[in-house]
Amino acid sequence: MANTNLDSQFKKMTESKIEPLILKLAVPSIISMLVSSLYNMADTFFVGQVGTSATAAVGVSFTLMAMIQAVGFFFGHGSGNFISRSMGNKEYDKAYTMASVGFYSSLAVGVLITVLGLIFLEPMAYFMGSTETIFPHACDYMKYILLAAPFMIGSFVLNNQLRFQGRAMYSMIGITAGGILNIVLDPIFIFGFDMGVGGAAVATMLSQMVSFGILVVMATKKGISLNPRMFVLKGYYYKEMFRGGIPSLARQGCGSISTLCLNNVAAGYNDAAVAAVSIVSKLMLFAASALIGYGQGFQPVCGINYGAGRYDRVKKAYWFCVKTSTVVQILFALTGFIFAPQIIPLFRDDPEVIRIGSSVLRWQCLTFPFSGFNILSNMMAQTIGKAVKATLLALSRQFLFFVPSIFILNGLFGLDGLVAAQTSADICALILCIPITISLLKEMKKAGAGPHR
Repeated sequence: MANTNLDSQFKKMTESKIEPLILKLAVPSIISMLVSSLYNMADTFFVGQVGTSATAAVGVSFTLMAMIQAVGFFFGHGSGNFISRSMGNKEYDKAYTMASVGFYSSLAVGVLITVLGLIFLEPMAYFMGSTETIFPHACDYMKYILLAAPFMIGSFVLNNQLRFQGRAMYSMIGITAGGILNIVLDPIFIFGFDMGVGGAAVATMLSQMVSFGILVVMATKKGISLNPRMFVLKGYYYKEMFRGGIPSLARQGCGSISTLCLNNVAAGYNDAAVAAVSIVSKLMLFAASALIGYGQGFQPVCGINYGAGRYDRVKKAYWFCVKTSTVVQILFALTGFIFAPQIIPLFRDDPEVIRIGSSVLRWQCLTFPFSGFNILSNMMAQTIGKAVKATLLALSRQFLFFVPSIFILNGLFGLDGLVAAQTSADICALILCIPITISLLKEMKKAGAGPHR
């Protein structure tokens, strides 16, 4: 019966009309990503009513959350990419095994992160950009996030495994339920129980636990089983998971390092600068989350059709997503650029935060319309197993070009240069992305000209 269900899913993914198929898969993913980003913004919104240092502490702690997310994406994308290609090849036993290997391995790493993080909590808070006034708030927030690490990582893995099977609706239920709960619990713990910044973290921890529980049920009943007996310690599966997951680990992990560098440089000015870049980071993450969710609708179509040798469908899906996403991104960018001074005070009504934050937001809106091309090219390279090219693309925008831009532009122009660092990195990443994408499309064209599978 299980293989019959997978055969039915294979037929749907390789024969259905591309455009409605992507939209059907993308809508649940977009909702999941928007809700996830929304409850990250909710922390910033509610904590912003406590004070500027508290707002900055959430920004500093976001680096830790991004690192935890990076680990979850490594296991989730690494196992999920393999699962989708295995389904395309009709190698269902391999798909079942990888699901268990990815999930149970991620839980073990999550527990390790919790233990090490709590041991080194205080030096880690300073390392991530805390000033003396930010430090106590950051520690209060981070300790609860560390306790939630295994559940957060496990949720990311299950969410991505379900998505790569083309079952985004079920992953959406788990993610959305946790996100809504977090938004409801934030004011209760922050103000009702007078826990301040720590209350926001407790709300996040509890919501992640609920989300994890729902996703376990969904994965067990609706997706490929997480049978512990399928778990094996074989190099083959870890090698394949590494190949599919390292671009995500590089993108998220190095993005965390970049945020750490940005926070530390901003801390050299004042708490308002740290709060401003933190707010804009959350806003841009929210705007990009819809794009990422859209790309997540593309990924299972890409992976399964690539595994089945339907390269024409992969290319058609890619260009459909690039064209439609670019139009939406232009609208986002125009809105952010025009209304920046009205958007920033929604999170912290401090004149200095508004001044710096408005400048940062406007600079980043200039290049936001190009991010769809970059992200979708990266997703395509990763999903079809081109790990080197995918990793290079993943590193370019948030690390290879961003970190040098932070220090070079800050050194040359001070705070005015710092606010333009991401824009500079985006332009360089676009220049790199164009030839890599052309090479990927040419490879598929050449492969498609050979004998059809």
